[in-house]
Amino acid sequence: MNVIKRDGTSEAFNASKIKIAVLKAFSACGYTPQEDTVEDILDSIEVWDEITIEDIQDQIEEILMDFDFPDVAKAYILYRENRARVRENVREREEFIKEFMKASNAAEGSEVDDNSNVANKNIAVLNNELYKSNNIDLNRYRVKEKLQALYPDFDYKQYERDLKSHIIYKHDENSTFGFPYCVALSCYPFLQGGIKGIGGLSASPKNLDSFCGMFVNMIFAVSSQFAGAVATASFLVMFDHFARKEWGEDYWEKASIGVQTCGSELNPEREGYAFRTIEKVIEQKFQQIVYSINQPAAARGFQSAFWNVSYFDKPYFEGMYGHFVFPDGDTPKWDSINWLQKKFMKWFNQERLRCMLTFPVETVSLLYKDGEFQDKEWEQFVSEEYAEGHSFFTYISDSVDSLSSCCRLKNKLQSNEFTFTNGLVGEQTGSKSVITLNLNRIIQDIAKKQNPIILDDRKKRLKWYGNTKYHLTQILERVYKYHTAYNELLWDLYNAHLLPVYEAGFINLNNQYLTIGLNGLNEAAMFLGIECGDNEEYKEFCNFIFGTIKEQNQLHNTKKTMFNTELVPAESLAVKNYNWDKADGYWIPKDRNLYTSYVFLPESNSSILEKIKLHGSEYVGDWLDGGSAAHINLSEHPTKNQASLLLNYAATVGCSYLTFNVPNSECQDCGFITKVPVTTCPKCGSTHIDMYDRIIGYLTKIRNWSAGRQEEQTHRVYNSLTYTVDDSKLGYTNA
Repeated sequence: MNVIKRDGTSEAFNASKIKIAVLKAFSACGYTPQEDTVEDILDSIEVWDEITIEDIQDQIEEILMDFDFPDVAKAYILYRENRARVRENVREREEFIKEFMKASNAAEGSEVDDNSNVANKNIAVLNNELYKSNNIDLNRYRVKEKLQALYPDFDYKQYERDLKSHIIYKHDENSTFGFPYCVALSCYPFLQGGIKGIGGLSASPKNLDSFCGMFVNMIFAVSSQFAGAVATASFLVMFDHFARKEWGEDYWEKASIGVQTCGSELNPEREGYAFRTIEKVIEQKFQQIVYSINQPAAARGFQSAFWNVSYFDKPYFEGMYGHFVFPDGDTPKWDSINWLQKKFMKWFNQERLRCMLTFPVETVSLLYKDGEFQDKEWEQFVSEEYAEGHSFFTYISDSVDSLSSCCRLKNKLQSNEFTFTNGLVGEQTGSKSVITLNLNRIIQDIAKKQNPIILDDRKKRLKWYGNTKYHLTQILERVYKYHTAYNELLWDLYNAHLLPVYEAGFINLNNQYLTIGLNGLNEAAMFLGIECGDNEEYKEFCNFIFGTIKEQNQLHNTKKTMFNTELVPAESLAVKNYNWDKADGYWIPKDRNLYTSYVFLPESNSSILEKIKLHGSEYVGDWLDGGSAAHINLSEHPTKNQASLLLNYAATVGCSYLTFNVPNSECQDCGFITKVPVTTCPKCGSTHIDMYDRIIGYLTKIRNWSAGRQEEQTHRVYNSLTYTVDDSKLGYTNA
């Protein structure tokens, strides 16, 4: 007799397979049945030719009940359901593989959280994408278990309901369980012991050569244990330390002196012999580090490491490193570091004309007090770099208060003490978890409870905001619980010695933030009939949203849980939130395909000055303490004077974090690169041009973006900086 299998094929009936399944059901209940009992159960099954598997299994369930084994019958049912889930998962994964193979690029092939940093579509990327949905299930299960343990009176199932209703979104749920989000490291443990403390073989670096090689190893070793970016504020401080050991305290003043040879022999007359200057050797070390880190890594799904570096003007540097001491007793020297920072920036900007390097993402920190930049030389240098087409971020502050740990994420420094164990405490920051609120959906849900919405009368408007604050706070109360549960899961991993980066002293788990992300701000305002521009109603709305969350963050901060708020990049989430809300009947703007990630509308014709102001103190204040980088899209690079005026304007209106974004172009045929958008290659005349731009943060090839993000890019307004004579008023036409 033959049995019809689930795939429609047939095979000979085999009673031993049924016996194994029945014994597993008994075993699951802790029973060891008599042999004759099992035989009686098997003998009770009616079998005919071409009977289906399902018919046999249905009979077994009934027979187990008839034999008075209800718990075993239930275990058998669960066994069947589990096997069915396994089969369904296999079918789904097989279908995913087929769709991924047909996708135009890796971002389009991703079903969960596409990433433009993945430049290739290959088997490594496929395997990284394949089990993302399984990772989500595991991560949600673990958080719910911890919620149940921490808050017995709380309905832990609400976590999944909130996620499935799309009022919140947990970032990087698709990562392997237990990965914190992004980190800014103290590299002092690296200087003391290399990467042995995190499982590597390298001891502490002794010279510039060993530093460069081991630094790359450290970045990859740390990146393999985090979901997001790794920031090293002290990269050039350390590089300078080893450069001074190599060539003396004044190496930067004698950078043109030949110190190294190339060629097979020390013979100036031999072909191929040449001197290398200190400057040339330094450039080669830069090249070694940067190109190595930009290589895709198997441990990250064939992505390169997300690496961030910082530069500082003199007062910011002194505030950060004024008390720093290297393990050998040496101290940082501003003059050489000042030269080295500028050298790296100049080199990196020029190197991007040879190869479109994505990392590092760079941030310059400038101190602005009493109405002026405290280091005029660096303000002018930054302006010059923008004029030369350099793509980087500028952070402006009146105190040494924050560091960037991601391409748009700033983190306030809790303290900046120096210890000989872990170095600078202030370097240790980052975000260990991000949960984003879908503000458009939340505001519309709240509005349904408060009809009619009356915002044209200030008294009634304030009453509406008061009621809205109550409902928003209820959601935040749950989010704090979700964050706390995840934080406790990280501590469980730490106590099990599974987070060596923390144990080795590169970062303290209590120094990282739990971040409340925001998406759909513009859309929520537009739903309420508020124009997203420089006006009192929009200012009041932004102040209300940001202020409410900041207030609640402060109320819930503890020694183990620090909360901050940021406008998230939402690379894939912005498209998802838009589509989820559209499918569920919520109001969405009809003229685009995603939610924005700024306070301003990137597709609007607002002036450059208005966009900068909207990310300033009147709208953002210090409420968005987790970051809100203003990406100012331009059609051409500013002149040095224009950049200086815009930086000063940003400082005046309190816009603390910004960049100027001009698309770059690369010829597919001859490889020519230019830092402006072109349609025809100026070198070979080809029209096969690849454009590079930012989604948010890092510069990547637009062709590697998801279809949704590629469409969004076509709607962006790139403001023109056509110059006029009225500099005193920042008078740029279309500015």
